[in-house]
Amino acid sequence: MNRKPFRSSPVISESTTQMCKGFDNAFLQAFRNTMKLASSLFPNQWRLLASSPQLYLQSFIFSTASTTKSPTLRQYRNLQTSVSPVVTSSYLPTSYITQKQIETPSSPEKQGPPVQESLGAFQKLPMVMPSIDLYSSALRKSKRVQPTKGIANIAKRERNRGAKQLDAFMKELALPLKGYMESFPRRRLLHPYERSLIELTLGDGKYEEVLGKVDALRKKVLSVGKEHASLCAKALSKREAEDRLSEGVEKLELVFQQEGRAVDDLLSIAKVLRAMPVVDLEMPTLCLVGAPNVGKSSLVRILSTGKPEICNYPFTTRGILMGHVILNYQRFQVTDTPGLLRRCDEDRNNLEKLTLAVLTHLPTAVLYVHDLTGECGTSPSDQFRIYKEIKERFKDYQWIDVVSKCDLLGGGSPVMYAKEDRSNDEEEIIKYRVTGPDESFHVSVKTEQGLSELKSKVKEVLSIEMEKIKSRVGVDPSVASS
Repeated sequence: MNRKPFRSSPVISESTTQMCKGFDNAFLQAFRNTMKLASSLFPNQWRLLASSPQLYLQSFIFSTASTTKSPTLRQYRNLQTSVSPVVTSSYLPTSYITQKQIETPSSPEKQGPPVQESLGAFQKLPMVMPSIDLYSSALRKSKRVQPTKGIANIAKRERNRGAKQLDAFMKELALPLKGYMESFPRRRLLHPYERSLIELTLGDGKYEEVLGKVDALRKKVLSVGKEHASLCAKALSKREAEDRLSEGVEKLELVFQQEGRAVDDLLSIAKVLRAMPVVDLEMPTLCLVGAPNVGKSSLVRILSTGKPEICNYPFTTRGILMGHVILNYQRFQVTDTPGLLRRCDEDRNNLEKLTLAVLTHLPTAVLYVHDLTGECGTSPSDQFRIYKEIKERFKDYQWIDVVSKCDLLGGGSPVMYAKEDRSNDEEEIIKYRVTGPDESFHVSVKTEQGLSELKSKVKEVLSIEMEKIKSRVGVDPSVASS
């Protein structure tokens, strides 16, 4: 049977264009090919298209469903899978719709409690660009955006270009900020030890405050960008469109100048947190504790790979320093902590609170260092009271007592570096001032006295701590069930 050749008409072209407005070129080409095939197979429906394209599609679908011509049905199925749904006012291919967008949100009652993250969240923090680099990169990329092809009218083309460039500029600024908000963990989901590090290192509430400012900047950028892109799209002349574009860029630049400091603050926070030592909860840790400047850092250098700063002034250690020691092919952690002074917890500074956070939240054995010479600046009697308080608080921990700088203790009589009133000393303090705690190791880094015995004791304690960790982990449920 001879068919009339396919001929397009102005009426059909205009109707089809209106019906398919908003779809991409690939979809339009597929639809034109389908109409050519339909004109040869269904002449009655083809005549219907001139009056109503939508009615034609309905009739075309009905015909393909009731006919045995499978090629036509397959062509329609290809057309169906090419349709792009509207998601948040943008046409996106179906494959780009994530499961999160499709799912209906569950009720709060059905949602479980938030999952607490393990240690190591700080090492997963994203790289944050400085605000000036973020702004310059976004502006450079937006200027590359060209107007839609095929717009002959100069004014329309210019306002199309301006609106698209402002939209691109807005998105290039807002999307990285959104990524930062999603990648930086919420403090309530962190391990208690990492929560303590954030509070004590950055200050109470500083972390959430900076994240809040970054999110406020993102919302401001979106608001200003959408407003000026809309104004640019409504321009009546080329000159007005160019002015609207310049105004929008200047406004976004002003927003970043006023509030972009939050991005730089977030960059600083990321650097500080990323520099925190990585702690393995399944690896035994030996934590060196004591008053400031008693020789903890010197012992860390002797016992492990850690290289802390060693100076003759209090609070040389200004953070948590981590080293490692390998004993019998097993790897252990050694931690140097800031010194503790004799005062109540409410009066302690953040450095002292860091030490207490390590002892509280990490599976540690304690190596407590005493300086009976008083050279550290803290008298032996004050050191004794600090020692008793800490040992009572963490009495369930494996414990090693070390008396440092024993080369300065001539014949058991300490050199008098620190003056103190001894008139009301108790017998226990008098004994402590001469020999230190019972079963303590007397060592000297300078003469290497007692270091070999101390290393043997450290090995024994860390091996016991390893067994305790293994017993807490228990047997893998999957292995037990099999």
